[in-house]
Amino acid sequence: MFFNGTEKRYNQYSAYLKQKFGAKVYKITLDAGFSCPNRDGILSNYGCIFCDDGGSFSQAHSNRITIEEQILTGIETLSKRFKAEKFLSYFQAFTNTYKPVTELEKIYNSALQHPDIVGISIGTRPDCVDDEKLKLISGYTKDYYTWIEYGLQSVHDKTLKWINRGHDYDCFLKAYEKTKNYGINICLHLILGLNETYEEMIETAEKVAKLEPEGVKIHMLCALEGTKIADLYNKGELNFMSEDEYINLCCDYLELLPPQTTIHRLAGNGLKKNLVAPKWLGKKLDALNKIDRELECRNSWQGCKF
Repeated sequence: MFFNGTEKRYNQYSAYLKQKFGAKVYKITLDAGFSCPNRDGILSNYGCIFCDDGGSFSQAHSNRITIEEQILTGIETLSKRFKAEKFLSYFQAFTNTYKPVTELEKIYNSALQHPDIVGISIGTRPDCVDDEKLKLISGYTKDYYTWIEYGLQSVHDKTLKWINRGHDYDCFLKAYEKTKNYGINICLHLILGLNETYEEMIETAEKVAKLEPEGVKIHMLCALEGTKIADLYNKGELNFMSEDEYINLCCDYLELLPPQTTIHRLAGNGLKKNLVAPKWLGKKLDALNKIDRELECRNSWQGCKF
């Protein structure tokens, strides 16, 4: 089974977007100067053990320039490099609902002014949304392709505690259902290799599959410079999955997930500069090609076991 008129055996988000909008669509990652309750002392001072000082932000520019300027820079760069024609404004750095609604509205509106922006995606935590904020975000769904991205990572409370997540699985479920009720697309971030057994990781895939989210991002746990994970690795207290183990587990996940769920990420990107380990994660294209080959060898596809 192939998806979106491609030879991909999974529902690749970029291909889905191209089919939906009839053009190449790319995310512009934005830093609006948000903080996080897990870093500012409300929950803790250092955040999740895998998070670096950039708050999972992948681009070079920062909130020293305005959102409008970041949009223009992103459009210029992505148009030249990838021939992108349409764009999604992606609030990526830290927790992007962690301000009063009046401020959020101004920030989000500023990212939607350019005529080539077709959607908005907001990365946040399940303990940082409420009805007022969700109502604001749902208001964009009429005119823009609108997403909230939740960093779930795992369904296991012991794992969430180990990574210093600051909330439990039940908190996530409540936020998920509330977000669904507002008609907002949801993308869930999952991390493989979080000091869990194979069976525990598969349980996460099975529970996520039952939720039928619109999107999923699958990450490999890695050590970036300046993180608690890097400290554990350097002390010899943590090992990472091999590339082959990760490839096989990704394919196991894809087989379990609903076929309609779009896959926003399967391999690392933009990590080489600060990546401590595992080094293979810096070769994104290699990993993606190996996932394609493994699915072909299995003669399987996303959702074949859903």
